[in-house]
Amino acid sequence: MRQLNLLSYNVQAGIYSRQYSDYLTNSWKHVLPHPERLVNLTRIAQLLSRFDLVGLQEVDAGSMRSSYIDQIQYLARHGAFPHWYCQVNRNLGPFAQHSNGLLCRLRPRQITEHKLPGLPGRGAVLAELALSNDEVLAVAIVHLALGWRARRRQLDYLMRLAKSYPYCVLMGDFNCGCDSKGLRSMVRKAEMRGLDCELKTFPSWRPRHNLDHILVSGPLKTIAARVIDYALSDHLPISMTIELPEGLSFVEPEPPRIASMLP
Repeated sequence: MRQLNLLSYNVQAGIYSRQYSDYLTNSWKHVLPHPERLVNLTRIAQLLSRFDLVGLQEVDAGSMRSSYIDQIQYLARHGAFPHWYCQVNRNLGPFAQHSNGLLCRLRPRQITEHKLPGLPGRGAVLAELALSNDEVLAVAIVHLALGWRARRRQLDYLMRLAKSYPYCVLMGDFNCGCDSKGLRSMVRKAEMRGLDCELKTFPSWRPRHNLDHILVSGPLKTIAARVIDYALSDHLPISMTIELPEGLSFVEPEPPRIASMLP
């Protein structure tokens, strides 16, 4: 196996947004449970089931607003993913568990949590997938800050992270698009590809901004990339199929080790 089907999706904790006014009228759903949330997650899982590796942002790891359901585990079960991981970035106890999530059909060799620079609450979870010839493919799922100063520091951090792996994927909600000098600089310095201004993901009901990206290191081949019209959040999901270089393939590793990294 040399190809991998990737998907990145900011699911807004299962809240269905149809227009800007929903940010006000649905604000209570960010605190309290609602039966529509589970219906939305089930529909999202149907989409996720088509992919090999999924990166999730704005998922809840089990709090009052999610009816104490770990949404990552729920999506993994209903999408038939044998391997999943939750990175809680903002722990508000019983009220909210803001998280990044990883769903994968291949067993990661190692999973590492990175706390990104800036105020607490932003992180990246990095999975190393074992390849032949003792190589690895590093896949980092990220959710960056809204403020440009903190985001610039986070992009610098991701640039150094990407440069430490010959084969790397950065995917997630970067909260910035092609007009971001910091993002373009990171892509250039890390020698990555995949920054496509036409892949607009936000807002889902009338996409005008490309805030979500899947970026790959130079040796990886992009077979296809697209935004999927699946408006169950305020973001649309973005997908990419990548291919390893000739002579490399995915292999089954030993059970993963869990580590933590601080900036």
